[in-house]
Amino acid sequence: MSYCTWDSSLSIGIEEIDKQHHRIVDYINELDDANVSKDRDKVSKVLVGLTDYTKTHFIYEENLLRKSGYPLSDSHQKVHNTFIAHMDKFRLRHEQGEDVARPLMAELRIWLTNHIKKDDADYAPYAKKIQNIDKSWSDRMVSKLFS
Repeated sequence: MSYCTWDSSLSIGIEEIDKQHHRIVDYINELDDANVSKDRDKVSKVLVGLTDYTKTHFIYEENLLRKSGYPLSDSHQKVHNTFIAHMDKFRLRHEQGEDVARPLMAELRIWLTNHIKKDDADYAPYAKKIQNIDKSWSDRMVSKLFS
């Protein structure tokens, strides 16, 4: 059974964002698998992958917010920056030998769910307008950031 499950309540109705959020959920489950198997090297690799992917997702999302004219894009970016700093602290603690996987997974599941349902749902109407107008922008950004 998955530690964190993706369901329709986490969808904000923007295909690319939903796809990226789903990948983050997958990373959380990979972290759980690595933790259950007591594989510190795998935990390390998943932490790096999760952090790097999340940073890239945030870059995509923040560009989308600016392009769509979302009025709270600066404060949304600050939330992202705070989250990444928090993730980096967990990575450092892991590198210093602390077992952080379980508490990190718990925080990630709660944070991601709350962030998607509140913060991301708030910008969705703005982003949907731009997504419908300029689909090629999204394709170019995805290619640039995730290829």
